[in-house]
Amino acid sequence: MTQNSEHTPASADLDPTVAAIAEDIVTEDAAPVAPEQTFADFGVHPAIVEALEAKGIVHPFPIQAMTLPVALGGHDIIGQAKTGTGKTLGFGIPALQRAIGPGEPGWDGLEAKGTAGAPQALIVAPTRELAVQVAGDLTAAAARRPLRIATIYGGRAYEPQIEELQRGVEIVVGTPGRLIDLMRQRHLRLDLVNTVVLDEADEMLDLGFLPDVETLLAAVPAVRQTMLFSATMPGPVVAMARRYMTQPTHIRAADPEDEGLTKKDIRQLVYRAHHMDKDELVARALQAEGRGRTIIFTRTKRTAARVADELTARGFAAGALHGDLGQGAREQALRAFRNGKVDILVATDVAARGIDVDDVTHVFNFQAPEDEKTYVHRVGRTGRAGNKGVAVTLVDWEDMPRWSLIDKALGLGQPEPVETYSSSPHLFSDLGIPKGTKGRLPQAKRVLEGLEGETLEDLGGPEAKQRDGGRGRGREGGRSRDGERGGREGGRGRRSGEGRDAARGGGRGERSERSGRGRGEAPAEQRAGARSRGEAPAEQRAEGRGRGRGDGRERTASRSEAPAARTPEPVAGVELTDARRAERAEARAEARRRRGGRTRTRRRNGEVVDG
Repeated sequence: MTQNSEHTPASADLDPTVAAIAEDIVTEDAAPVAPEQTFADFGVHPAIVEALEAKGIVHPFPIQAMTLPVALGGHDIIGQAKTGTGKTLGFGIPALQRAIGPGEPGWDGLEAKGTAGAPQALIVAPTRELAVQVAGDLTAAAARRPLRIATIYGGRAYEPQIEELQRGVEIVVGTPGRLIDLMRQRHLRLDLVNTVVLDEADEMLDLGFLPDVETLLAAVPAVRQTMLFSATMPGPVVAMARRYMTQPTHIRAADPEDEGLTKKDIRQLVYRAHHMDKDELVARALQAEGRGRTIIFTRTKRTAARVADELTARGFAAGALHGDLGQGAREQALRAFRNGKVDILVATDVAARGIDVDDVTHVFNFQAPEDEKTYVHRVGRTGRAGNKGVAVTLVDWEDMPRWSLIDKALGLGQPEPVETYSSSPHLFSDLGIPKGTKGRLPQAKRVLEGLEGETLEDLGGPEAKQRDGGRGRGREGGRSRDGERGGREGGRGRRSGEGRDAARGGGRGERSERSGRGRGEAPAEQRAGARSRGEAPAEQRAEGRGRGRGDGRERTASRSEAPAARTPEPVAGVELTDARRAERAEARAEARRRRGGRTRTRRRNGEVVDG
């Protein structure tokens, strides 16, 4: 461990961006902590130590061992470490230790001042998933103390969060947008916060949240402890640290045997693969010996939904996690993944930020990442907490220029990945795939419950009402884009299915349309012709059919009762122009000529009408 007592970056390996605030920063490089050290050795509250031991957490990781002595002393900290190194407890334990819960020493003084129940610590995270993860870790660490921890983020109803704040909380964990909303509505009180934590500050920069973070920092007291944690230190993050922190100590977890940008515990394999063979290749690779929980990364939401659907069809227990899913479906997929009901999570980069599951054994880059930073984030989902991991990257031919830049930036030494197919012998030997494995999971191995085994929580938010709740007016009957397996969150959505690219089974919309025609609905050409002859617009017909009807079966019945094709009747409330009347008369005349001049008699409102 080295420390520059003159507050200058004497160490040559200090980042150039950090050097810009050298006068204000003490730099410490963390050496590996001795195995016999425990959290109790750092003066952590006995109740917190007991709670951690109950979870099997006894020895701190390097970033925790370096952070705790400084943070417990109340000093500002910039913590920099690779993903998966235990940063959460590095800032979580000091925040918990400083907070005072109901009935604890000092609580009476807070009640006397009228400040009991006001938030004492604020932890800001860039994504909902990360906020939930951090809150869960803090709740586990505070299990033996009466501290109340609230998780505040978007996608959920406001009312439960407001009620929780009104009942009183000691620690608030949340995302910037919802925190600012509740602060401006005067439901979230920040004037008594004494500890502020900014987690994944570089990700906040990427997502455009730094202005919101500065808004929150301006609302908390000037005298406070601020801890900023970030995997990298880009210029805007450094500028924010200089503005809002007081002589922060810059701490980095350094492993002399792991100098690369990616962790040494991760075995990285790169293959050049054809996009039409990727599904089969991945399906076989997922049957490798020793594979546990697996995350598959894609660049687009549509690809994530399609791949998850394809793997499910092949017998795997897979779930999707992407931005088109409602918050309820996203949390359902994460719970199912953590609870072992699905062992494969197909996710986009943004949705997967903050996923912290220690026993992920494999990561697949189904599509090459955009840049080296995204690559590091992806592969960092495995090999966490001292475990080993495998990262497999599939590079399309058109992605080779991008991959060469990523390889050069990270020094991976694989600028020209070997051409690989699902039947390539080296694929089987590299990953330990049993000989003869095909792209479908054998029936005997399909033992997991899948997403259906995880309860879908009703969050009660606006998304649930608008997208996850009522039935849409679309004719195709496609599933909601926010519902797991095409609409578990509330039935039919606002847009029809789009093949397997809609979230978890959107292609049912097309099947629904075909089945509707089989029940007697006019073909598209006839419906288009009917509209050209003066029939009311589809929206009015749909509204008329849906008025007073309770479910989709009645709407289907009303369509099937209609003849397949006939001369349309005038629609009430729709005024016919002279040209339209002439067109209709011509159509009736043409019909008579086809019948050989014969006419037929029809009745309308009790009057005889010549057809």
